[in-house]
Amino acid sequence: MEQLNEYLPQSVKGKKILITGGTTGIGRAASLLLSKLGADVMVVGLTESHLKDALTDIYKVAAGEVYDILADLGTKDGVERVFQSADSHFEKLDILINNAALPWGNADEGSYEDWQHVVNTNLLAYMACSEQAIRRMRNEGHIVNIGSMSADVREETGSVYVATKAGIQGFSEALRKKANKDGIKVTLIEPGAVDTDMQDFPTEEKLKKVNELEMLTANDIAVSILYTLCQPKRCDVVNLKIRPHLQLI
Repeated sequence: MEQLNEYLPQSVKGKKILITGGTTGIGRAASLLLSKLGADVMVVGLTESHLKDALTDIYKVAAGEVYDILADLGTKDGVERVFQSADSHFEKLDILINNAALPWGNADEGSYEDWQHVVNTNLLAYMACSEQAIRRMRNEGHIVNIGSMSADVREETGSVYVATKAGIQGFSEALRKKANKDGIKVTLIEPGAVDTDMQDFPTEEKLKKVNELEMLTANDIAVSILYTLCQPKRCDVVNLKIRPHLQLI
């Protein structure tokens, strides 16, 4: 295979990448991996302590530039500040990884304001960040939306969360039909259970589930993101569903 380099990880070297929810879980793992491979990464976080902790690890491995910003993407101001900061560091944007999300249960839990903030963060921010990113991609780029198996499984214990992930699924499919005409790829990755803070289990129990093939690690999803980014221009990974081997759903 003479053109194997087309598919190798160095294809992200020098790319300008914005990662929302980049301080914990999947976003943190992606930030670490892409930085290590030479991408210039802007990490967006919600909590200062998480951001500082993530940056400590990222700086140890980064082979490209690293930038950071604290912002609440559940607000219009937060989204605007992120892209103002991106403009101060990047001449153009190559890749957006929409990953920031909040967990929530059913609509009989909490208040209208609680649900609104979850929907704003989990869905509206994906829409707003995608729109802002496309403006900066100049007819070539890639948007990766991190969804969830919940869009299909639709657990009875999480109707609010399910609604946001089902919304991301529909949004991604529709966005691709328009963005592709402008040279921009759109990928939806829908993991099953992943060992992150989103899983409400003790750490020991999550590690046990990983060892028993019932749960994925954040690194598993980070490598999957890399796979989608390393495809040649002619190839679009449209929807990638990743499940633990023994998560039988």
